[in-house]
Amino acid sequence: MIANMKLIVVDDHPVLRGGLCALLLQLGEGTEVLQASDAADALKLIAQHADLDIAILDIAMPGMDGLQAIAEFGRARPELPVIVLSSSERPDDVRHALAQGALGYVPKSASQHTLLAAISLVLSGDLYIPPFVLGDAIAAPSAQARTPASAGKPLLTGRQMEVLRLLCEGHANKTIAHSLDLSEKTVKAHVTAIFKILNVISRTQAAAIARETGLI
Repeated sequence: MIANMKLIVVDDHPVLRGGLCALLLQLGEGTEVLQASDAADALKLIAQHADLDIAILDIAMPGMDGLQAIAEFGRARPELPVIVLSSSERPDDVRHALAQGALGYVPKSASQHTLLAAISLVLSGDLYIPPFVLGDAIAAPSAQARTPASAGKPLLTGRQMEVLRLLCEGHANKTIAHSLDLSEKTVKAHVTAIFKILNVISRTQAAAIARETGLI
């Protein structure tokens, strides 16, 4: 259970939104769930609520679709984690969502427990990849695919390097935040950026690439 959470659900189906909100309120005491019927309304709410912890959205919506919305959310609030909740179970849709910046992809056919577990995983700084794409290249990319094209070491900022070193030592985001005198949200944003730069989808892969490329 996670107390005092603030989430936003973006879906054009009112019944689904209502049911999802009821489920999310089980996350813990003090949980608040905002609702938006499309990406445009969601962007307005995101601008008004700087304390949002996570966004959950569909990719098939009228107007701006979910993939475009992920990118727009990233520009407006780069530290806000996004999970896609979609009826599509096409691996290509998962790849596209992650490429746009989503940190999780949950099919609507999944159980309630799976969605709640995915939220917890993403908030801890990892990615959630659905089982139907595990075993595909996205879940275990080769070292060649994961290593940046430039032959040298990946370019990370000094602060990202500090976060990466602590991450590789197995520290949780909360511990990293305390050690570096940062907020947990800032650490999550750094972890997300590190994943994108290293082209990985988990802390284990990030540590492996860091060692392979001599970063640590």
